[in-house]
Amino acid sequence: MPERPFFRAEDRDILTGQAVYGSDLRFDGLAHAVFVRSPHAHAGIVKVDVARAKAAKGVLAVLTFRDFADYGVLTSLAPFPNPDGSAVEAPAMHPLAGEVARYVGEPVVVIVASRLELARDAADLVDIEFEELPAAIDARASARDEAPRADPSRASNIVATYALGDRAEVDRILAAGHEVVRLSVRNQRLVPAPMEPRVATASFDAASGVFTLYAALQAAHLARNHLADDFLRQPRDRLRVVVPRLGGGFGGRLPLYREEAALLVAARLTGRPVRWTADRTELFLSDYHARDHDCDMEAAFAPDGRILGLRTRDFVNLGAYASFFGIPINTSTGNRIVDGPYHIPATDLQVDCVLTNTVPIGPYRGAGRPEVVFRLERLMDVAARRLGLDPVEIRRRNLVPHALIPFCNNAGQVYDSGNFEAVLDMAIGAADWDGFAARRQASATRGKLRGRGLCYHIDTTSGMDPSETVVIRPGPGGVFTMLSGTQEMGQSLTMTYCGLAAGILGVPAQRFTVVQGDTAQVEGGEGSYGSRSLFIGGSAVRAAATTLRNKILEWAARNRACDPAALRLDADGISGLPGGRAIPWDDAFGSETFLELEARESFSAGFTFPNGCYIVEVDIDRGTGHVRVDRVIAVDDVGTVINPTVVRGQIVGGIAQGLGQALLEEASYDPATGQLVAGSFLDYAMPRASDMPDFAVLEDQRWPTPNNPLGAKGAGESGAVGAPPAIVAAVMDALSDFGVEDIPMPLTAEKIWRAMTGV
Repeated sequence: MPERPFFRAEDRDILTGQAVYGSDLRFDGLAHAVFVRSPHAHAGIVKVDVARAKAAKGVLAVLTFRDFADYGVLTSLAPFPNPDGSAVEAPAMHPLAGEVARYVGEPVVVIVASRLELARDAADLVDIEFEELPAAIDARASARDEAPRADPSRASNIVATYALGDRAEVDRILAAGHEVVRLSVRNQRLVPAPMEPRVATASFDAASGVFTLYAALQAAHLARNHLADDFLRQPRDRLRVVVPRLGGGFGGRLPLYREEAALLVAARLTGRPVRWTADRTELFLSDYHARDHDCDMEAAFAPDGRILGLRTRDFVNLGAYASFFGIPINTSTGNRIVDGPYHIPATDLQVDCVLTNTVPIGPYRGAGRPEVVFRLERLMDVAARRLGLDPVEIRRRNLVPHALIPFCNNAGQVYDSGNFEAVLDMAIGAADWDGFAARRQASATRGKLRGRGLCYHIDTTSGMDPSETVVIRPGPGGVFTMLSGTQEMGQSLTMTYCGLAAGILGVPAQRFTVVQGDTAQVEGGEGSYGSRSLFIGGSAVRAAATTLRNKILEWAARNRACDPAALRLDADGISGLPGGRAIPWDDAFGSETFLELEARESFSAGFTFPNGCYIVEVDIDRGTGHVRVDRVIAVDDVGTVINPTVVRGQIVGGIAQGLGQALLEEASYDPATGQLVAGSFLDYAMPRASDMPDFAVLEDQRWPTPNNPLGAKGAGESGAVGAPPAIVAAVMDALSDFGVEDIPMPLTAEKIWRAMTGV
C-alpha cells in the first residue's frame, strides 16, 4: 500500500484550544470530590472521625470504606495458575482503604462539596488515627520469608509465580563447562505522567437507574464491563462510559482506577454529577506506576558467542495490590518474547510477583516487553565484552535466521514474518558504522567521552481479545459515520481510519467522522493498547468500507437499473450510469433508502511481532558525567506503513520516553519510611526538547505480516522498547576504559561521575 498524506481533522481544534477534554465538560449542579489519602506506607486505620468534615460549609457527602459495603471490588487478571497448580489470589482492592492503609497515597475518605475549594477545606477537617506498621518496599527483599508483610493477612509477599521453559535442560547446559555469563539487571520504577492529569465525572439518573462516567480511559468498554459486572453488580446497560479527548494515554489510562468507582457511588448518594481532578502531585500518588523489575540472569555461551541456554529469575514489584493488568503484563504478556529476536535453544524463566507497600504497578508503553528486551540486550553486551566479541557480531550469530521464520520461540509464540539480519544491516549502513572512530576522536578533542551502543528489539502486539467490529453508515449532512471500539488518544486514529475508508470508497476523507469512546453509541470494542488499533481496528475499517462500497454500488444499480460493475465512486458521487449520468453525493444522502445502508464488519488477528535495530551515540562530559545523546538511528520493521507521519511520530515519541527511562526518570521510595521521594517534577526528571538528539527514523517494509490484510504490525511502542538498552550500551561503551560494566538506570550524571572518579 503506497504511503500518502492523511487529513488530520483534529489538528485545528487542538491547536486553537477548541478540543474538549475532561475538565472542559459542563454539567448543571456539578459537585467536586477530594480524596483524603494515607500519609503512611503501611498503617492500621484505628479511627476515622469525619464529623467536622460533614458539618463543613458546602459539603454534600463524606464517604468512608463502610459506604461501599454493598458494592464489589476492582478485580485483577490472573491468567495462569502458580507452578504448583494453585490459583493466583491477589488482595481485593476497594475504592477506599478499610482497616489498613497499604501505601502512601491510598485513598481513605472522599469528600464531596458544592465547590472544589470547599471540598479541600473539609478534607483538612478529617481526623484519622493511624498505627504505623512495618513496610515492605523492595521486591527482592520483600520476597524473603523474613520480610515484613505488605498485607498482614498473607503468609508471603509473593502473590503469583510464573514459569516457563525447561529447568532440567538449562541445569544440564549450565553445568556442562561452557562459558557462563551472570549479571543482575534492574528496570526501575517509572511514573507514566501524561500531559493531562486524570479527570473523571460521574452522574446518576434516578429515573432510569443509569450511571454515566466521563473519564480519560483507553478502553471504554473494558471499564464499563469491569465496573458493571464486578463493582456495581448491575447490567451493563445501566452504565454508560464516555471518553473525552485524552491528553496522553501510554497504557496508564488503560485500567480502571479506584477514584472512578468511588465517584459513581458519590453521584448516586448526592444526586448530582461529581467530578474529581487530580493535580500533578496527586497523579504521582494515585496513577499506577510502571516497570520495577529486579532480575538475575545466567547464560551459557559457546566459544563463538552462540547462546546455548538461559536462566532468568525475575522479581516484580506489584505494589500494594494487583491492578487489573498488573500480573499478566509482567509475566505472560511481557514474556511472549522471552527469547527476544534470538534463537535460544533452552530457557528457564521464573517470575515472582511481589506485594509491597508502594503504589500498584500498571501498564506503560511496551507493558512488559521493554523489561524483557532490556535484560536480554544487557546480557548480549556484557557477554560480548567478556568473550571478546564485537557487539554486532554476537547479535548476528544469535538472531533467528530469516530462513527459519515463521519461528516458534520458547514461549510458544510464532514470529510470523521478518528478516532480523536485514534490519540489522540496514541500521549499520544508516549509522555510518565505520565512521564512528573519527567521531569518537572529534569528541575527545572537545574533552568528551564518546560511546556507541545498539539494541535489537522485538515487540508483540495485540490484546486480550484480538478482534474489533467497525460499523460505517451514511448519516445526516453528507457524512459517513464510522463507529469503532478503539480509542483515539493522540495517535491519530481518526485521521488514519478516515484515510483508509476514503481510499476504498474514493471519497474525500473529510466526508467521514469517527465515533469512539462512548458505550452508548458503540456496541463493543477492546480499546487501544498494545499497538493493536491499526492492524486489528484498521483492518476492520478496511473490511467495513469494502462492504459499504459494494452496497452503495448495488443501491445505485437497483435505482437506475444498470450493472453495478460499470459504476464508480469518486469525490463527486456515483458515476458510470447509463447515458454518462451520475448521482452526486448530496443527492444520494438525500435518499432515505441510501441512509438505510450500513456495513458492519469484524476482524480478528493473532499476535504480530514488530522489531527493529537502534544504534545510539552519546557524548559524556569528563568533568560532570553529564550524558548527551548525540545520534539515534532507528530502523523498524513495523510491517506495511499506512501513515508514515504517524508511524515516525510514534517512534520518536517512544524514543523520548525511552531516553527518559535510560537517563533521567525514577520513582524512588525511601527504604526506611516508604515515602515516595520523587513525588513531583521537582524530583522526577522528564526529558525536555533540549535533551533530544538528531534522529534518523527509517522503516524496512519488505516483511509485512500475513496476519492482517494491511500487512501492518504496530509501531506505538517500538521506541520505548528499543531506546533504553541502546542508550545504556552507548554509555557503557564510553566508560569502557574505566572498567565499568553496568550502571543501574537511570544513568544520571552523578552515577557516571562516581563511576569515573571512583568516589
